[in-house]
Amino acid sequence: MAMMTSAESSTNPSSPAPAPAVGREHAIDALRGFALLGILMVNAGSFASTYFGVGVVDPAFSRPVDHAVRWWVSFIFETKFYLLFSLLFGYSFALQMDSAARSGNAFVPRFLRRLLGLLLLGLAHAWLLFAGDILVTYALLGVLLLAWRGLKPMAATVLALALLGMVAGGWGLLAWLVAHVPPIEVPVAELHAKAQQAAQAYRASALDAIAQRGRDMAEGVWFVLVFVQGPCALAMFLLGLAAHRSGYLARVAQQPARLRRWMVRCLPVGGAGALFYATAQVGTSSVQQPEHVVLAALAVDLATAPFLTVGYVALLLWLLQHGTGGPRLGAALEPAGRMALSNYLLQSLVGATVFTAYGFALVGQVAPWLVVLGVFALYGAQLVWSRRWMATHAYGPVEWWLRAFTLWQWPAWRRPAP
Repeated sequence: MAMMTSAESSTNPSSPAPAPAVGREHAIDALRGFALLGILMVNAGSFASTYFGVGVVDPAFSRPVDHAVRWWVSFIFETKFYLLFSLLFGYSFALQMDSAARSGNAFVPRFLRRLLGLLLLGLAHAWLLFAGDILVTYALLGVLLLAWRGLKPMAATVLALALLGMVAGGWGLLAWLVAHVPPIEVPVAELHAKAQQAAQAYRASALDAIAQRGRDMAEGVWFVLVFVQGPCALAMFLLGLAAHRSGYLARVAQQPARLRRWMVRCLPVGGAGALFYATAQVGTSSVQQPEHVVLAALAVDLATAPFLTVGYVALLLWLLQHGTGGPRLGAALEPAGRMALSNYLLQSLVGATVFTAYGFALVGQVAPWLVVLGVFALYGAQLVWSRRWMATHAYGPVEWWLRAFTLWQWPAWRRPAP
């Protein structure tokens, strides 16, 4: 599949030009569409249970099948797919810079307006739909990416690896320190009470649900964003920027042999880290691992999750090039990727409707295996809806609003008739 358009190639004479090709970046759109599944799978677990990430097992769903499903989601999806979205954010940032340079428009004011629009969407999303919003983080980190936009590909890569190493090393050091101090008794009863109170708030009323999201953000979400997701997302921004500036991703995407080599190198490393992480964090029974083991697993996962993310990228790019199934897979994923922001927010709207007082208030009442089935059903529906929408519209509905806010003019709503 064509990775680059001639109009999207680099205009910086000091940077190697990406491999020329014709057509839209279908593979990048397909990667975004694929990432939506992973994001939905992880976020659905947070919607479905207030025990998600608390550190104790939900007593209502403690059967072996429940543990197995949670382990599988943690192993395959957790901490991997937001990294993929972050990589693509950095890649798209570089494309937008090139587009502004070709059109003669000032890039910085335009991108700052885009970040402001993303910030407004994220704030509304976090308070009204999902406390685990990532858009606010992207908007704030985007300012740093803007400040570092002049970095050469090698410098951006080195800085990204330094950020990843710093975060993983910090959690590894914390694990070592915890292992050498007297163990602290986990307040299990208090954690159960906290999770049950949160579930009651989400079921009570819309206003109670909004207030509970505020408490969730204040009591724990910000910590994860600052000390885990934020630095890792910024690192992947930089890798995405370097991938476009160097033209490396565009070249490798056209070479199946090199994609296979990346799979062989990255999937085993990332898989081993994910195996340790899932087993320590979730486990396969109600027995909890010691705190230093859990922290060590997080450190290992932070160090190896980017390998698994890159392995997923190589695997999907390789699949897109094989037989009749490749084009069909691309045709299914691309429209969803082109309106990824609309689909991301729609996922949260459905989650809030199903699991909170906005609708059915089923939080804490749906088994993990049913949540997974619901994820696949919703994702399949999104693929169908996205394909029909993009057949007649130029942008997804939220993408259209964000583009209007960025350009300060109304873009085309419907696609011109052929």
